[in-house]
Amino acid sequence: MRFEHTILKKYWKVAIHFLVWIIFFFLPFLVVLQMKGEAGVSELTKKILFFNASMTFFWALVFYLNSIILIPRFLFKKKYLYFSSYNILLLVSAIAFNRWIYTFVDDTPPYSLISALFFNGFPFLFFLLLSIAFKTVSDRLQMERIAKEREQETLKTELAFLRSQISPHFLLNVLNSMAAMVRLKSDMLEPTILRLSSILQYILYETDGEKVLLKSEVDYLKSYILLQQTRFGDRLELHTEMVLKEDWHVIEPMLLIPFVENAFKHGSGMMDNPVIEIKLQTANNCLSFMVRNKYIDNDSAKDNVSGIGLVNVKRRLELLYGNKQILKVDKSNGWYTVTLDLYLEP
Repeated sequence: MRFEHTILKKYWKVAIHFLVWIIFFFLPFLVVLQMKGEAGVSELTKKILFFNASMTFFWALVFYLNSIILIPRFLFKKKYLYFSSYNILLLVSAIAFNRWIYTFVDDTPPYSLISALFFNGFPFLFFLLLSIAFKTVSDRLQMERIAKEREQETLKTELAFLRSQISPHFLLNVLNSMAAMVRLKSDMLEPTILRLSSILQYILYETDGEKVLLKSEVDYLKSYILLQQTRFGDRLELHTEMVLKEDWHVIEPMLLIPFVENAFKHGSGMMDNPVIEIKLQTANNCLSFMVRNKYIDNDSAKDNVSGIGLVNVKRRLELLYGNKQILKVDKSNGWYTVTLDLYLEP
């Protein structure tokens, strides 16, 4: 439904743009016909009208070339020299195009370069300013729309995320393991309690902001993994490798945990020799994250990630990071593999 709505909106935008340029093209004809009537329009006037209407195609080129390429690439990045140079080149091209069209109009006064510069300079400046205003307003509206979507997505998924991270089933298993440690007077009891306490503290107090330190998020992952390792013991083969060469970055809170929890949820069930591998590293302002686990075919039919679904996690990544993230999911040879490459702002 969302995809169909997006396609419909694009068609509407194209239709509106097309209608506006049709109006620009035919407006001079309508004005002249209204003033003189069709019979009163001379051949010379008709030729001049077609001459001016033909320039509409070039003004459309100026508008879209600026709004799509020149303004975002040069003006918004404060590369004013490049922006000015390209537009001066466009103005010269407009005059050259104007001169070429002029050759098809007979019985007209001699072509004047000064007059051409005057009569083309104002329309050029108008469509240039129009493209700047259009791009500025459209970008602003898009940013507001994305911010609104992010807010709605956060409100919609926040409760599901919080419930999934500390689910009653997970807490029950950890508490049962702790009870067994008490009976056995295990030395692992105290560190297990501290890990559970750190997880609760992180979720309740450190994830209120929009971003958290990557180091804090990774510490949370490690605590979660160690608790799960305590829970499963030797029944699960677990391999982890987390190398933070750049731990000063910030990240959206609780962004990585759904994939780890999904691996434990579906990769530690009723199977022989369950194996989970988790790798994370940062380098050159990029985070590389990989989680893979063995799976059984009937279990792989469930694509739920932490109870909210892989589609929701993908949507959250798209809203939060846009084209600065690449998420890949692969199911082959009995392995379920998730890889995430994330560009982190320096």
